[in-house]
Amino acid sequence: MTEHGGGDYKDLVVFLAAAGVVVPLFNRFRISPVLGFLAAGVLLGPDGLGRFAGSGDWLSWFTISDPAQLTQLSELGVAFLLFTIGLELSWDRLRAMRRLVFGLGLMQVAVCSLVLATGFMLLGQNLASAAVLGLGLALSSTAVVMPVLAERGRLKGAVGRSTFAVLLAQDLAVAPILVTVGVMAAMASGGGGLDPAVLGRSLLTLVPAAIGMALLVVLGRVVLRPMFRSVARARKGDQGGELFVAACLLVVVGAGVAAQASGLSMSIGALVAGVLLAETEFRRQVEVSIEPFKGLLLGVFFVGVGIGLDLDAVAAAPLVVLALAATIIGIKAAVTFGLARLWGVGGRSAVETALVLGPAGEFAFVVLALGMSQGVTSPDFTPTVLIAATLSMFTVPLMALAGERLSSRAAARSPAAPMPVVPPSGPDGAVMIVGFGRVGRLIGELLTEHGQPFIALDTDAAAVQRARQDGHQVFYGDAGSAEMLMNCGVRTTRALIVTMDAPGKVDEVVRAARSLREDLILIARARDDRHAARLYALGVTDAVPETTEASLQLAENTLVDLGVPMGLVLASIHERRDRFRQLFQDAVPEDRRARPTRALRATLRPRA
Repeated sequence: MTEHGGGDYKDLVVFLAAAGVVVPLFNRFRISPVLGFLAAGVLLGPDGLGRFAGSGDWLSWFTISDPAQLTQLSELGVAFLLFTIGLELSWDRLRAMRRLVFGLGLMQVAVCSLVLATGFMLLGQNLASAAVLGLGLALSSTAVVMPVLAERGRLKGAVGRSTFAVLLAQDLAVAPILVTVGVMAAMASGGGGLDPAVLGRSLLTLVPAAIGMALLVVLGRVVLRPMFRSVARARKGDQGGELFVAACLLVVVGAGVAAQASGLSMSIGALVAGVLLAETEFRRQVEVSIEPFKGLLLGVFFVGVGIGLDLDAVAAAPLVVLALAATIIGIKAAVTFGLARLWGVGGRSAVETALVLGPAGEFAFVVLALGMSQGVTSPDFTPTVLIAATLSMFTVPLMALAGERLSSRAAARSPAAPMPVVPPSGPDGAVMIVGFGRVGRLIGELLTEHGQPFIALDTDAAAVQRARQDGHQVFYGDAGSAEMLMNCGVRTTRALIVTMDAPGKVDEVVRAARSLREDLILIARARDDRHAARLYALGVTDAVPETTEASLQLAENTLVDLGVPMGLVLASIHERRDRFRQLFQDAVPEDRRARPTRALRATLRPRA
């Protein structure tokens, strides 16, 4: 009988335990969790505690002995990252960024590859080997750079746009680079010459990639919206969240597998799926559903990078490895800075962009490993380069910190040049309406009539579809989730109006919104007087009870029809409404009442 002892899942348990300790610890000391995961990989890997496992069997339970078990999970983490990036884009935004992506991005890959290859030739490598090394190291790490910039709040500005444009161009260049390595391998095996038939076969490998990309886009446009609409309509009770999560996982994994089958990377397929979903009303809910998976799976990737750092090799030639890593970072940063300035990126933004893109990326391991397996790169020199590349990835959080500090010091001396105009991705400054049925639609129409922008959320897929067909900015999603409200821009929302007729759900939305912002103007629909008093206790600015308002409306119509002057009727109605509001508020303990200011209410007035 075979004894398992939990060994099949031991490495996964070790990783989860590390995640539960590392992230809170590093957050407490305000250190990037990325560094924490990288350090955990080094500590828990074969070159960390693993080297002492022979002194006691118990120590093996605290090490990751088979990194290959985590490889597929780490690939999923990168795919989820690219998927969420795609959700923040749209075809309009991509068109607006095309100059940065296909200009700055592709030129960065080409020039960095050329300069690095020249440097490797000076170190004694032949032309083919130097070219492969240069191509591999020219790529940066999307999986490390984007989370680090997100932690520092640098994604939505000029730094985030220029950095993402370059990273996107690099991801698109992976497939052509791999084909180029194959061509070089054919040339090397042919004694320096290249048979046209071999070249043709190598180029034909790009055809499935192009066809696969086209099919992915077409199928995505046809299938994704109806599929999520069907899932949304099937949401009932507690199963709704599970169905949505399952649909999100299917899209990410399915798009990634389809891209891999056509010769592209899994991350490119996930990115395309994200861009396609960004055009739909389900974008915000999808972001909330996959966020936990993305963070945890990216942690697996970072741990894998840490495990890959060979400490024995570093100790054997520390000066060589450190100098090589520093040279790679320095060359790439200098080239990227010059090109960014050439493409109109401001000086401060160019510095930050250059520093975070200086270190190598995860695709360097793919390209260089292929080069070694094909006999193009030196099996003696390439491992040293890979160690230097791994070490450089550890510096990304430090590069981001250095870039931000240099940028802040230069702010007074060097104002940033304007970036290309990109359509906004968020509803900054808009009024948010939760529930876009009959009441919500009427409020939206009145806001539009008075020049007030708004966005809306609803869990009725059919209502969302009708509203978007009418040109309204309405998204599918559960506003009772703080994460959903954050994704919809509640931090910059001028007011939030809850129009739903389910009292329990109204309370849930009010709690989530008030927990995020104490100064938010928060107006909610109440079922009756008791519900209104409860909403005031939860912190609403105004509660509007249906029964009271119906009574006041009936009274108003009656008095007007009896011939009482309209001015007197309106004054009486407003006085009675204020009296009711005071009664509801008096039912709430003093320390639990909302304290909205008149200045905040004034923000809803039409702008001059």
